[in-house]
Amino acid sequence: MLPCLAGPALAACTDPAKAAVNWRRCYLDGRDLKGVVLTDAMLREATFMRSDLSGADLTGSDAYRAKFFSAKLTQTRLDRARLIEADFTNADLTGATLAGADLRNAKLVGVKLVGANLSGAQIGGADLRNADLSGATWADGTKVCGPGSIGQCH
Repeated sequence: MLPCLAGPALAACTDPAKAAVNWRRCYLDGRDLKGVVLTDAMLREATFMRSDLSGADLTGSDAYRAKFFSAKLTQTRLDRARLIEADFTNADLTGATLAGADLRNAKLVGVKLVGANLSGAQIGGADLRNADLSGATWADGTKVCGPGSIGQCH
């Protein structure tokens, strides 16, 4: 009889929100995820369209190519998150922290980043058309964007 070699178990899209959950390619549209802890979660290519992630903690999560269209992410922690090519079109990230986040080539069109913290974030290639950056701390960690900073930090 051959021994049974089990590989790592993969979480299902119906698994509850928790740290290090694997929601890769899951559809989580319209969900109420206020205050959830998704630190170090695998969220690659997952969709959160119109979901409410207010006050959630996604620190260190991998959300490569995830979709957050029109999602509410106010006061959400996205520090050190991998958000390469993520789509935040029309999302509300008011007061969110994205310190050290990797936002390269992310789509941030029409996003509200009012009072957000982008200190140390990698933003090369990010599309900030019509993004409201008023009061946001810029990627250099020192500059605070002035009122009316739309599409770029003034």
